[in-house]
Amino acid sequence: MGIIFTSSPSCTKLTSTSSLLGCREFNQQISRRGVTNSLLVATMGWWGIPSGEEDSPLSSSSSSKCWAMTPTEASQAYDTYAPQYDALDGGSAADRLGISQAREQLVSKAKGRVLEIGVGTGLNLDNYPPLLSSQTVTSLTLLDISSGMLEQAKNRWETSTVKSIVPSKDDNEDGESRGSHPIVEFVQGDATSELVQRFGIHSFDTIIDSFSLCVMGTMGAQQCLKELQQIIIPDTGRILLLENSRAINPILGSYQDLTASTAAWMGGKGCVYNQNVRAMIEATSGLEILNEDIYAGGLFRAYECRTRST
Repeated sequence: MGIIFTSSPSCTKLTSTSSLLGCREFNQQISRRGVTNSLLVATMGWWGIPSGEEDSPLSSSSSSKCWAMTPTEASQAYDTYAPQYDALDGGSAADRLGISQAREQLVSKAKGRVLEIGVGTGLNLDNYPPLLSSQTVTSLTLLDISSGMLEQAKNRWETSTVKSIVPSKDDNEDGESRGSHPIVEFVQGDATSELVQRFGIHSFDTIIDSFSLCVMGTMGAQQCLKELQQIIIPDTGRILLLENSRAINPILGSYQDLTASTAAWMGGKGCVYNQNVRAMIEATSGLEILNEDIYAGGLFRAYECRTRST
């Protein structure tokens, strides 16, 4: 299997989770993101952190006012976060919330030419081996805006079970793999503005994203969805999303609204975790939701989407 590294210039399913478990696990997650004093969070969240984003009916009641990173800020910040990032989005807390199983279920639907945006440190990589070895996935492009995160993902790939199951192939001079094994390509780029220009329209059979839209802010997430709608193959292609969202429980949802801006600003690495992802998808022209799975009482949701040919 060939590996290319290029750069750009410019949760078990828990629909029945109790409110108590949801609150306890959610607070553990918030604590891991650096917000350890819930009273301080509530107080600061009440006063708000200005963001410059305008109100939008596509977001939860407060997420449109939440602080959000620019692409440049995200790239620089996540270069810094990269070495310790797995302690945030991986580990036992993620397992208890069902995130690991949700990732596995999401990736299991991938086929053909696959693009994963916001690949981060590669927490989804261990779910690809059976798809790559059977050539259900014929190519895998892994994109992130941060070179530091991509380097961590590349290191994970080099030591992962993927390489032991799917033999690596030397690259030709033009970057194409020898033999019939898929190519794995690592690409640095901005998913909110560069996908169409880089890959062209109708380029992928499957697009995967896990927990990236929250970092883009409301406007950035909407721009990203528009890009995805253009590069997915119509009708048969699938966009598979696993995202933070506002909880079903009204008390926990209100807590998210109250603290979203503070959590993103103080320790959440820019993640606005109360977005209304369904509304953003439905507002993206040409996108259609085929299925929605709810995890951990709505704290995380998975969406299977497609676009229709015109």
